[in-house]
Amino acid sequence: MSLSKSGYSAGVIALLTALSFTPQAFAQAASGEPADAESRQETIIVAGEVDAFGATKTDTPITETARSVSIEPADVFIERGALNLSQTVSYVSGVTAETYGFSTRGDWVTSRGLSIPRYRDSIQELFGSYNTTRVEPWTVEQVEVLRGPASVLYGQGSPGGLLNVVSKTPREDFGGSLVAELGNFDRYQLAGDITGPVAGTDGQLLFRMVGLYRNTGSQVDYVDEETGVFMPSLTWLPSPDTRLTLIGIHQDTKGDVAAQFIPVEGTLFPHNVTGEYIDQDVYAGEPDFNFFDTKSDQITLLGEHRINEYWRLEGTALWRSGEAAYQQAWPTFTGAGQSRYLNQYLGVPLFTETTVARSFYAADNTSEQYAADLRAKSDFSTGPLEHNLLLGIQYQDVETDNNTAYFFGGGVLSGDFSYVFDLANPVYGNYPDQAVLDAIYTDGTPQQVEDLGLYVSDQISYENWRFTLGLRYDEIESNTGAATQSDDAISTSVGVLYQFENGLSPYASYSESFEPVIGTDLNGNQFEPEEARQYEVGLKYEPTNFPGLVTLAYYDIEISNLPNPNSLPGNAGQQQGISTLRGVELEGRLQLDNVFLQFAASTIDAEDPNGFRLSGQPDSTASTWVTWRPEGAWDGFRVGGGVRYVGESVSETATARYDTPSYTLGDLMIGYEWDQWDFQINARNIADEVYLTSCLTRGDCFPGLRRTVVARLAYEFGS
Repeated sequence: MSLSKSGYSAGVIALLTALSFTPQAFAQAASGEPADAESRQETIIVAGEVDAFGATKTDTPITETARSVSIEPADVFIERGALNLSQTVSYVSGVTAETYGFSTRGDWVTSRGLSIPRYRDSIQELFGSYNTTRVEPWTVEQVEVLRGPASVLYGQGSPGGLLNVVSKTPREDFGGSLVAELGNFDRYQLAGDITGPVAGTDGQLLFRMVGLYRNTGSQVDYVDEETGVFMPSLTWLPSPDTRLTLIGIHQDTKGDVAAQFIPVEGTLFPHNVTGEYIDQDVYAGEPDFNFFDTKSDQITLLGEHRINEYWRLEGTALWRSGEAAYQQAWPTFTGAGQSRYLNQYLGVPLFTETTVARSFYAADNTSEQYAADLRAKSDFSTGPLEHNLLLGIQYQDVETDNNTAYFFGGGVLSGDFSYVFDLANPVYGNYPDQAVLDAIYTDGTPQQVEDLGLYVSDQISYENWRFTLGLRYDEIESNTGAATQSDDAISTSVGVLYQFENGLSPYASYSESFEPVIGTDLNGNQFEPEEARQYEVGLKYEPTNFPGLVTLAYYDIEISNLPNPNSLPGNAGQQQGISTLRGVELEGRLQLDNVFLQFAASTIDAEDPNGFRLSGQPDSTASTWVTWRPEGAWDGFRVGGGVRYVGESVSETATARYDTPSYTLGDLMIGYEWDQWDFQINARNIADEVYLTSCLTRGDCFPGLRRTVVARLAYEFGS
């Protein structure tokens, strides 16, 4: 079977009609609003607005939520020049936005030292790796990070939290924008967004059309990209109490892989023999062999319906299909602590000192998902207690399929040196025929996971106190093709917060998460899910005399049922490993007259079951961004700048350790708005620093993003 680029087929489904009437978060009861409504609106602009389809699934303000939530509105991350999803959260506390540097295969975001899943409109939309497209920031209203375990709301997931994007949806007023971008590395992008009422429907039908086309090169030769996105949506308002929105997304990207998996020797430290460094952005693949092409189709239904003054419904239903065709050549991995250069590995000077063997990899990967989340909400009182009750049922069915061919070492182990490669003096054109990959092609068995969860959460208000209680039950069926496994889990969360009149709100919370582990131990017993619990205490401050929000949090996470430490390799339990993570996070967003200030800082002390630091995770981060918008004669002008610091990271085992140095980057923005036109220039990593984001014990490093400069011209129209 050939691994050539697979054809694209569209799926047609009927979304669950039983979930057609689901509610949005309607306005909060008057008792929950600040005294100054105008101040509240300004705070929303500064700190972001919670939404029923957002990360918390409620409209409870961040200042009344006893856990860490960060929201990045589109206006803010566009102003900072974010070009991909990772960059939208590069100024968020406790988040490492680009763990694996310049990447085209995905957005590698970690929170509190752990990888976190990607959600859209409160439904997870990415499972596995390299089987679908990336999120385009142009299609979203805001990006949210919910930090820490969140299984009460979402079921199985990462103890680090989750990243949720909120889709653009139709608006009642006609308007839109056309945007053209031009940047270095031959970047060209055109985008459009138009919304408003459908003519002749008396405002009962609203539409929105979002589109994008991009063609760009990159800092690595031959790594180009061409992307097209089309996102239509339609909202039906049959009554003041009901709102239904249907969103479609089609995305197609053709490109190559940015990560070249270059050796630590010659990047993190000098070459052992030559004493020199190699070019971090060398292309180690083959222009006529490599490609990374992805496609996806998606249909989302958002529903809101108020039943009466006490009850309302809301929910999301989703179908998504993704595929990726992937081929790449890279320098062969030889094992932790061993040189990947052939002369040193073989012990014989047969080649130049910078020659490596190459492996050739190919894959056809697909994913398909059906999911729905139906929620009932009620606001009521029991004596002096006011309740915001959330009842939910969530279902998802996900199938992934990975078919691969892996030609390890390109035949070097059998004495064939046809495809070796000199990293210092690259010459292209040598790669195996398609028949070689076809002969070792593995047609993987599709893997399927079904998850059904029932959950309840109640926020109880008593005077200035806010108490949150949550409980969830999940049943998961996993089928790997070789084995079928059933898991169930109960998750809890508890929180308490007190709002002082001066804007201070101290809080404490407890939350849990779980992730199934497929397989059996040495005694034949099914593995238990990995479990995590978190204790978090913090302080939130909303100034009373100007818009802003400042948060401070300390967390303590323990993850259990991990693989055994090295000291217990043959123990039958096999799940006695425990990992601990403790850290402090500070974040602030302030609007001071015509100056907007955002700052963040975090530290983390994290260990795996063997007492080693978590791989590739910085021990600290800090950032600040300032935008100035003068008035008077300078009205319409704006200028902004930011600094991002990422601390040292370590990857280590019992036999190897690599310390990746810290780095500091600067960003700059200048813009001018007049009439309906808006012009802006952004430069990220303005000093063009050469740095590594992380190195792994398998022996490779990930170069960071070089300076990117993009000019943006927008024409905005409508009311």
